[in-house]
Amino acid sequence: MAGSWDAVATRLVAERGSALVRYATLLTGDPDEAADLVQDALVRTFGRPRMALDLPKAEAYVRRAILNGVIDRSRRAGTWRGIRHLVGEPATSASPAEATDDRLDLAARVRALAPRQAACIVLRYYDDLTVDGIARTLGISSGAVKRYLSDGLHALSSQLEAAGDPRAQRGDADVRT
Repeated sequence: MAGSWDAVATRLVAERGSALVRYATLLTGDPDEAADLVQDALVRTFGRPRMALDLPKAEAYVRRAILNGVIDRSRRAGTWRGIRHLVGEPATSASPAEATDDRLDLAARVRALAPRQAACIVLRYYDDLTVDGIARTLGISSGAVKRYLSDGLHALSSQLEAAGDPRAQRGDADVRT
């Protein structure tokens, strides 16, 4: 049921705020940047009153604004990507748990993909969207989504093979609709 836009915004932050931050963290890899991104998305979504906005629609708007923000920041950071390796490596800490290491490693590998490939991988395997759902979300064709998924999964499996990871022999994940 649609309520006033400020009540919907308050309820969205209270009920789904941490899920939105986790979603943004998965896309960015940085919890602080993710929190800023969620804040920006909330301001863009609720910066002006909207009529008949219910909680599911509001969350969809905010998630789309987060995804657009990640892609926009990636475009702006293009020059930086070309020279950042000259500046230094980010500080990392070793985790005692192998599973944590695997998750961190995979998250870093996903962030190293092209922005559209990473967005498709996250939307497919984190949000569990179909190829057609991803195409609608990103506003691109299903064929382009399949190509981004295929290229992204190939890049990830190549990186795992190069690292000698036994998971690389399991084969590519299912990218059918």
